[in-house]
Amino acid sequence: MTDPTDAETRLRARLAEVEERVVAQRRAVDGIVESARDSNADDEHDPEGATLAWERQQASALAAGAETERRELLAALDRVAAGTYGVCEVCGRPIPAARLEARPAATRCVEHAR
Repeated sequence: MTDPTDAETRLRARLAEVEERVVAQRRAVDGIVESARDSNADDEHDPEGATLAWERQQASALAAGAETERRELLAALDRVAAGTYGVCEVCGRPIPAARLEARPAATRCVEHAR
C-alpha cells in the first residue's frame, strides 16, 4: 500500500506543475487570439509555415490536456483522503508503485489499465 502522506505530497507537487501549465497554455491561446484579432492577413494560405488557426488549435489542445490532468490529480487527492488511493478500482489489489510513479492519478493496476 502507498504511504498516504508521501502520495499526497507527490500529487500536490505534480498538481502545482500542471496548474502552471494550464495558466501558461491559456495565456498562449489568448495571445494567439489577440494577435489574430489585430491582423487581417490571410494566414490560411501562408506558404511559409503554420497558420494562426493551427497554432491556436495546438495551444487549445495542450490546455485541454493540462485541464484533464488537473481534474485527474484532484480526484487522486480525493482518493488519498478516502483511503482508496493506490487501489485498483477493478480488482481491489494495490497498484504497483512504479505505475503510480509514472501515472500518479492511475485508478487501475497494469492488468486492468485502459
